Amino acid sequence: MKEKIYTIPVTEAFRVDCECPICVLEKKLEDEYIDYVLGPSLMEPDSRVETNDKGFCRRHYELLYNKQANRLGLGLIIDTHLCEQNKKLKDSYKAKSDAIKKETGLSMLKNLSAKVSTKKTETDKFVEEVISQLASLENSCSVCSKLDHTMDRYIDVVIYLWFKETEFKELFTNKGFCLKHFRVLLEGARKYLSGKDLAIFVGALFELEIENLERVQQEVNWFTKKFDYRFNEAPWGNSKDAVPRSIQKISGYCDLK
Repeated sequence: MKEKIYTIPVTEAFRVDCECPICVLEKKLEDEYIDYVLGPSLMEPDSRVETNDKGFCRRHYELLYNKQANRLGLGLIIDTHLCEQNKKLKDSYKAKSDAIKKETGLSMLKNLSAKVSTKKTETDKFVEEVISQLASLENSCSVCSKLDHTMDRYIDVVIYLWFKETEFKELFTNKGFCLKHFRVLLEGARKYLSGKDLAIFVGALFELEIENLERVQQEVNWFTKKFDYRFNEAPWGNSKDAVPRSIQKISGYCDLK
């Protein structure tokens, strides 16, 4: 198989003995982006603009903090992110504060009328806007956006290699994928393939995934049976670590202790 610079990370991940090579690929990228946030990005104005706007999801705040590297840099990122978010909230409230204060002085009759009316008050509208603003922030993450963009390119490479390289197709048919990346592969197939090629790839992917989901389920089942005295002398087979592997098969990469 002829390697190119953009195929090397993909083929390396698929050579790892694991339940999901896409998880391996994604975790390596994630680690690189965490290092980037705490290192070179601190000196790049465009990166600071992005982190001020998006911040990070809970998982990536945890990874950034638990890295215990450049805590000053992380503090500076959080400082300017909070300044921007505080300003947005203050500006939103300032624009509506007069109307809200006015509604605090409603008479009892008008207050009862407002409760039964389908017409939204200014406070109702303001609360909706802020909830939407906070939900958008909660679902935004500077690291996630980079990961999603790069992983989309890698899924394209995976599908390309599957059709073009026999050796890669053999790597592909190893242990299947976690359910998260099974979905990602299906989304990629629909995006990059059509007609006969789509049908061929989806058929092969489903057969591989079902086979390996059944394998993992049987291994977990045998793990549970080994706690029955009747199976004390029976060999464990591949079931000793079936629980953490099955969790990864269901959810994707997990930092299980």
